[in-house]
Amino acid sequence: MSRTRIVLTGGSGVLGSELRQLMPGVEAPPHAELDLLQREQIVERLRSYRPDVVVHAAAYTDVAAAERERASCWNVNVAGTRAIVAATRAVGARLVHISTDYVFYGDLSKEHPARGEGYQEDDPPGPVRNYYALSKLAAEEVARTLPGTLVIRTSFRPRAWPYPVAFTDVFTSQDYVDVVAPEIALAIRELDRIPFDTLHVATERKSAFELARRRRPNVRAGSKHEAGVELPDDITLDVSRWRELRPKLRP
Repeated sequence: MSRTRIVLTGGSGVLGSELRQLMPGVEAPPHAELDLLQREQIVERLRSYRPDVVVHAAAYTDVAAAERERASCWNVNVAGTRAIVAATRAVGARLVHISTDYVFYGDLSKEHPARGEGYQEDDPPGPVRNYYALSKLAAEEVARTLPGTLVIRTSFRPRAWPYPVAFTDVFTSQDYVDVVAPEIALAIRELDRIPFDTLHVATERKSAFELARRRRPNVRAGSKHEAGVELPDDITLDVSRWRELRPKLRP
């Protein structure tokens, strides 16, 4: 897809900034040009870029703040995705929608023991743990109304662990953005060779504390009960589909 015209939303975000470096030539309009709350503006701007692919990475991602700012979270993640879908359909492009592992419940209770391999792409999502999870699950379903959409579920942190504490009782397949972003960029570049509508792109299972210590050795061990919002026990994604597909996509 070297000649494919790609428009990226959320280009100034943690993931978007990495993708811009990895994919020279991608168009990433700033918020002033592509406001997710201005539906007509989005259609007009996309028509001016004439994209073949729209990568929707813009999102409200503050899990704790979403509980207090529900309207803002919903407007960005759901209404904004609805606007992107409508505009993408209007210009005849394909959509790559960046989603999250939080669409799953992540329960380690006796009633719902976690499988060692994590959640697979076709596992039923939900029930949601928090408002952010609800908004992202709804956004996924909105994105899927556009035929040919690829939903990429992933989870990442900035290049440096941003907090003084990390939880020992939250297990995840997330990784640092400079580890995850090249994989997502590859999937975008090779979109035409991906025979699925959903992909999990992440790494191996580990606790948030184990991940944090890789780049912040002095991080304090803590519990998710300190977070002030309900968090999952084990939200690990099964990435076997991507691991099997990835070698076939290398140039």
